[in-house]
Amino acid sequence: MTRSTLPPDFDPQLAPLLSPLEGYVPLKMTLEQLEHFRRLSHVTRDSLIGDAEVSCVDYTIPGYQGADIVVSVVARKDHVVPGPAVYLIHGGGMVMGTRFAGARPLVDWALRHDAVCVTVEYRLAPEHPAPTLVEDCYAGLTWMAAHAEMLRFDPNQLVIFGGSGGGGLAAGTTLLARDRQGPRLLGQLLQCPMLDDRNETGSAHRYEGVGVWDRTSNLTAWRAVLGDRCGGPEVSPYSAPARASDLSRLPPTFIDVGGAETFRDEAVAYAAGILAAGGECELHVWGGAFHGFYDIAPQSELARACLAARDSWLARMFARGAMGPRVP
Repeated sequence: MTRSTLPPDFDPQLAPLLSPLEGYVPLKMTLEQLEHFRRLSHVTRDSLIGDAEVSCVDYTIPGYQGADIVVSVVARKDHVVPGPAVYLIHGGGMVMGTRFAGARPLVDWALRHDAVCVTVEYRLAPEHPAPTLVEDCYAGLTWMAAHAEMLRFDPNQLVIFGGSGGGGLAAGTTLLARDRQGPRLLGQLLQCPMLDDRNETGSAHRYEGVGVWDRTSNLTAWRAVLGDRCGGPEVSPYSAPARASDLSRLPPTFIDVGGAETFRDEAVAYAAGILAAGGECELHVWGGAFHGFYDIAPQSELARACLAARDSWLARMFARGAMGPRVP
């Protein structure tokens, strides 16, 4: 493959933000730096909820091989009527972050759509390598679906949501739900998803050493998840969904990704694979955007457009789900 030698093409509103972020974002991250970035990625319940009129209730549930994991349920304080629901798998490259990281949209969707939202504290690599991570996430999804009546949501309106490492885990959890005939999902919402352990795409090489999350950080994280299997032939598509040979029979999908980030090409390839398999997928590639731009610079024009597209898709999915069960 011919590698691009062009300089990074970041959006002019976003590019000036990168230099001040040095040391605060996991660029060129090694395993020795992981604890530093774990501390920086820690988000508390109070900082997430603030004074919003929502409740946040914890449940301890069985994860992979029966180990205890925690899920938090976010809902409007006046929630009564069953309606839409969102299951969040947080980002952080599968090696950092907590269930409250990246969960602010859950508060917004609870207030706007009266949605019941669940976020899962799956166990992280390298302490808990594959398949623990995706199996914990699947356990949380099955628990949520099985408790739809208790949580007061419509199981026909359940969307799975994840960004970055959580986007890859959401894609893997969706594949597991399909193959195990588990919970039926109304849709999957994947933001800048981390899908491919091989790290050999054009965008992985082009944006090495620049941006927010690069090829070095990606290799560090994937090796933590997969160990010696990373990049080899024996990698499960549930842990690295880019490895999936069958992308048929998936729920309607939304994928977006920065046009100037490591995950660009694998996200585009995954969307193309869903479409080629006869599925429904809405794809957005945000030109000039680095990884996580919508969280880092939410007031930028690019981020506002990104978030509007995401929220529009979700509202359309909820409206579709409210029309009743889908035909198999």
